[in-house]
Amino acid sequence: MIGVTDADPDRGPAGRAASRPGNSTAGTVVVGAGMAGVQTAVALRERGYAGPVTLVGAEPHDPYDRPPLSKAVLLGKAEGSAFEVDFAEHGIGLRLGLHVDRLDTAGRLLETDAGPVAYEKLVLATGAAPVPLPGAPAGTTPGVHLLRTLDDAARLRAVLVRRSRILVVGAGWIGAELSTAAREQGCEVTVVEAAGHPLPAALPAQVAVPMAGWYEESGARLLTGRRVERVAHLGEDGPVAVVLDDGTELTADAVVVGIGARPATAWLAGSGVVLGGDGAVRADERLRTNVPGVWAVGDCASFPSARYGERLLIHHWDNALQGPATVAADIAGEPGAAYDPVPYFWSEQFGRFVQYVGHHTDDDELLWRGDPSAASWSVCWLRAGRLIALLAVGRPRDLTQGRKLIHAGAALDRERAADAAVPLKSAAL
Repeated sequence: MIGVTDADPDRGPAGRAASRPGNSTAGTVVVGAGMAGVQTAVALRERGYAGPVTLVGAEPHDPYDRPPLSKAVLLGKAEGSAFEVDFAEHGIGLRLGLHVDRLDTAGRLLETDAGPVAYEKLVLATGAAPVPLPGAPAGTTPGVHLLRTLDDAARLRAVLVRRSRILVVGAGWIGAELSTAAREQGCEVTVVEAAGHPLPAALPAQVAVPMAGWYEESGARLLTGRRVERVAHLGEDGPVAVVLDDGTELTADAVVVGIGARPATAWLAGSGVVLGGDGAVRADERLRTNVPGVWAVGDCASFPSARYGERLLIHHWDNALQGPATVAADIAGEPGAAYDPVPYFWSEQFGRFVQYVGHHTDDDELLWRGDPSAASWSVCWLRAGRLIALLAVGRPRDLTQGRKLIHAGAALDRERAADAAVPLKSAAL
């Protein structure tokens, strides 16, 4: 865990002023101390913004990065993943362990559990919250876990160390990484997925079905087309009994839920900030909300993409890294281009490095590069002959070249693009 490194009782970790109840000194307040929030606060200073900047976080820990939670932190290879940012040097005030309950846009106030916090400009960077397992919410159901916070990772780390029997619900990105870590620790792993193949929210069946074999290769058991019907805890310190919708009964020492995430925006009810049907704040091309003086960035916000012709909601680290530059520039009054990134994501699972860039739909043309039963292969998605997305398994060069081609809007020669021996860039027309 991240500990206090400054003995001064009026100072906290990373040289920050300790959080205290009461009002902040207005200026710009950023709600959410994850990647999107931290990057926004730092970017404001880098652009010469001179007003007060306050970063509000619900957790008591120093702001930290989340991807290592399912990797190095979960495996005990790192104690934490705090950002290497000197907040005091940047003139960024931290209010940590502060829960925001309500937004009063008329009064420009945040209502928190420690009293009101005033703002002149506000950035919403509250991220996303994991979807709980129906009927068995983590935290109140013994033996059921989520993985979103540093504390979650610490609790799960203790479970993995015991080489427990782990039942993972959901074979998405987080489920695959959890399974990978658990197998690396020598745990017995069973994965239950409601869809007929892994990664159902991200990839079509013809691409994801070959990836199902990765679980078996690792020694994990994957059950697809099954749903968890109910969970029962067997005794105070006993195992967890899980019943599936087909009547199958499974027993595990711990159940880890990875069935998706939703924008953490429930606290905005009644604020006047417009949300979409997906729960995300509906931001414009400069990541401004419908309320003057309020912006939204990262996992909690959707934005219109001219590149893809639709509104995008991206729950990936790279979006939280890139979006803050647009927000900071807009707040600082700098002219700039619309925020319209080429989405990027990576995952380390079962000894493979998986990368995805772009955005595709079921209507786009799919083109294979290589054999999915091999150690490395790629898939391209084309729209009107132009490369719009690419999945690379163990082929980082394809990813690098494909990313540039997508940015350029390049059309591809299909025959050359389908030849894995030909550099992807050489297939551009």
